[in-house]
Amino acid sequence: MKHAEALVEVWRGDLLESVHAGHAVVCDSTGAIVEAWGDPDKIIYPRSSAKMIQGLPLMDSGAADAAGLGTEHLALACASHEGAPEHTERVERWLSDMGMTDADLRCGPEFPRDEETGHAMIRAHGQPCQWHNNCSGKHSGFLTLTRHLRAGPEYVEIDHPVQQAALEAFEDVTGMTSPCYGIDGCAAPNFATSVHGLARAMARFAAAGQGGGVRDASMARLRDAMIAHPSLVAGEGRACTELMQALGGRGALKTGAEGVFVGILPQQGLGLALKIADGATRASECALAAILVRLGVLDPTHPAAIKRINPPIPNRRGMTTGEIRPAAALA
Repeated sequence: MKHAEALVEVWRGDLLESVHAGHAVVCDSTGAIVEAWGDPDKIIYPRSSAKMIQGLPLMDSGAADAAGLGTEHLALACASHEGAPEHTERVERWLSDMGMTDADLRCGPEFPRDEETGHAMIRAHGQPCQWHNNCSGKHSGFLTLTRHLRAGPEYVEIDHPVQQAALEAFEDVTGMTSPCYGIDGCAAPNFATSVHGLARAMARFAAAGQGGGVRDASMARLRDAMIAHPSLVAGEGRACTELMQALGGRGALKTGAEGVFVGILPQQGLGLALKIADGATRASECALAAILVRLGVLDPTHPAAIKRINPPIPNRRGMTTGEIRPAAALA
C-alpha cells in the first residue's frame, strides 16, 4: 500500500508550516489511470461527491420523467447547496408538486449556509427547515423515486428499495464491490470505494451520451444539468460553482465532506477524484484547482483559480502572512 502524498503546502514567511497529504487519480474513459498521486486503491467514503451517482436510479427508473423534472431539479438532486432562496424555493415547490411537505424529508434541518439567508432567519427568530439542509435536493430525488416505486416512507434505510438501487448504481459505475457503508450527515447511506473507483465513475460520466442505453443517457443528463446550473449545485462563493463557471461549460465538479472532490471533463473524456487525508477543505479545493490547471482545462489566471491555488493567508490586521499552494507533485 502506498502512502498519502504531499499535495498542498501552507507557507508562513519563508517556512513550510503545514502539509496536507492525500490521494488523487485521473482516469480515462476506459477506467485506466492517466495520472495518480498517493494510493489509488485507498478506500474512502465519497460523501457528497457521489450525489450524481445516487441520482442515477431516479433517472434509470423513469421516475424523473414521470414527475416532469427539468434540468434545475436534476442539478439540485446532485447539489450540496447553500440554503439560499434560489435553492430552498425550488425544493419547496418540488415537494409541493408531489403533494409532499418538509415533514416527508429525512435529511434533518440545517441552518442555512448562505450568510444573508441565515442572518435574516435570526432577525426573524425563525427556525431552519429540512429543505434548508444542503442535501435537500438529493432527498427530494429520493422521495420522487420512493413515490414512483410505491415504497415505504423511510427511504434512507439501507434495505429500502431506493438505497438498494443506489448501491447497485454505485457498484456498477465505480466498477467494484463496495466494502462497507457509513451514514452520511444527511442520514442516507454512503457507500465506500477506492479513489480509483470514484475516478473511474467520474470518467464514465464524462464519456456518457456516446454509448447508448438507459444508464448512459441518465449519466449524461445529470452531468449536463450540473454544467447548466452551477449555482444550484453549490452557491455563491463556493468552489464547485465558481470553478465550474470558470471552466465555461467544459466540466462538472462536486465536493464532498472530509476533503473529497471529483471532476467530470467530457471534452477530455477524463474523470478525477481526490481525497485529502486530514479532511481539510482548503487543501481539497487547492488540489482540485491545481489538477484542473495541470490538465489544461482551467486558466491559472482566472480569479476562481487564483482564489484557490495560491490564496494568501491574512491576519486580523489584513496583513498577508503566508499562502496555501500546491505541492511540487501538482505543480
